[in-house]
This record gives sequence, C-alpha cells and structure tokens, in this order.
Amino acid sequence: MNDVKPATLDALRERLGALGEQLTPRMRDAARHALEHPNDIALNPVATVAAQSGIAASAFIRMAQALGFSGYGELQRLFIEPLQRAAPPSYRERIRHYGGEQAIDDPADPAAVLRAFSQANIVSLEHLRDDSAALPLTRAIGLIRRARLVYVLGLRRSYAVAAYLAYALNRVERPAVQITGLGGAIVEQARAAGPHDLLIAVSFPPYAADTLQVCDQVRTAGARRLAITDTVLSPVAKDADLVLEVNDAELLGFRSLTSAMCLAQTLAMGLAFRERRRHRGPGDAGLEGIDC
Repeated sequence: MNDVKPATLDALRERLGALGEQLTPRMRDAARHALEHPNDIALNPVATVAAQSGIAASAFIRMAQALGFSGYGELQRLFIEPLQRAAPPSYRERIRHYGGEQAIDDPADPAAVLRAFSQANIVSLEHLRDDSAALPLTRAIGLIRRARLVYVLGLRRSYAVAAYLAYALNRVERPAVQITGLGGAIVEQARAAGPHDLLIAVSFPPYAADTLQVCDQVRTAGARRLAITDTVLSPVAKDADLVLEVNDAELLGFRSLTSAMCLAQTLAMGLAFRERRRHRGPGDAGLEGIDC
C-alpha cells in the first residue's frame, strides 16, 4: 500500500479514497479524523491527537506508514505546509469553534436554537464557498449531461436533497428518476439502470445500507455513479466515478441540509445554463420560467 507517497493534502485525499477498505477500520478512523481536523494534526504531537480523538496513537502511525510516510512526523509536515501559507481552518474546526459546539443558554427557547443553528449554517455555507474552486463541478455536470437517464437516490436525512435534485433536473429538461424505496421495492426501482445511465447517490453518516446496496447494484449493471457525501472515505464514495464532498452543520445531534441543498441547486443551475447557452447562443442564457 505504500508505493505512492502523497506530496499535497489533495493527493493525500485521493490516495486515501483509492486505498479505501485496504486500510483497517482503526486506520480509516485515524484518516477520517486527520481529514476533518487538519489543524489538529499540524499543531499537535500524535499523543495529543490520540487523546483528543479517542483513537490510538498507533492507528495514526500505521495509517501514515500505509500511505508511504516513515511515520506520523513526516505525515504531519504535509499538514503544516498549508498553515504556513495562512490557509483557513477546516470546516469541522470552524464549525466546532463558531457553531457546532456553541452553548445555548436555554435550549427550550426556539429563538435561541434558531440563532445557534443559523450561525452553524452560515459557517457551513462559508466553507462550501471557500472550497468551491476545488470541487469538480464541471465534471459532475458533464456526467449528468451525458447520461441517458439520471437516477437520484438519497434516503433518511438525504431524502430531501435527492427529491429536490430529481425535481430540479427534470425542470431543466434532464430526465431524472428518484429512487424512493417505497414499498420495499428499492432494488426493483434501480434494476433498470444500465451502462448509459447515471446514479447520483446522496448519503451522509450514518450511511443508509439500502443506498450502499443500490450503489453496488448499478455498478454491476455498468451505470456510472456520482457520489455526494461527506468524505472520500465514505462507503458511498467507493468506486464512484466522481465524488463531491460537502459537510453540513451539526448542532445537538441535528444535521443541517443547507450546504448539500446548495450543491444540488448549483448542479441543476449549472446544467441549465449550459443547455440554454448551447441551444440559444451566448447572448441568451437566461433561465426564466424554470422555477426551481
């Protein structure tokens, strides 16, 4: 597993996504923590990170060695470099500091909860905005454009994002079907997906088992797959043609959908602009009448 040593954090994320289940569960936990808390890795020795995360120090060391590093110290230098360029803190650190773990004086006061959740959502959207250039949005829109039919799947808390995305794609004249699993027929609903189709799978922790099952099913059928999830280490990202990473705010066990919904709107609008420009020319790329 250690034949390629990443030289940047982006390369590290790609390498971890490629390794996937070759890592042990504890090594994957260590990798996930490193990706979610890069400043913690950069600024603290392995013993401190282990104590903060509840993950054994040996898991961080073995994870580093599996990636081709001599140990935690060499891996840490990869995380220090962005700080030296004054990079902004990661989403989870910002949300933890400003939103996700802020105290609420009176949780029984709906206005206080609204203020706290609003702040958490603001931080989530700021993170999405700051990372927008790094997201492969153009490639994602290309996958959608080339598909004969787009299947959209999101269960549990991801259901609303999938429902909106399927609706919006149809509104911009891209045929899309939402896989709902109603009546326990999720396998049957996904069975029609073939080599010329695309599955957009939306899933966040805890990942729905039925979503993972459909991902395996359509991969076997030859359909392409776009994953919208929280990390390249997500099981939904495994073997996907493309992964869009998005993290929403979490407050007192409730996860927001603000950033995920914004990403869904961006895909639909980006597709609509391209289609309108292609059919009407560069001087007439308006989206009047779509009503998404």
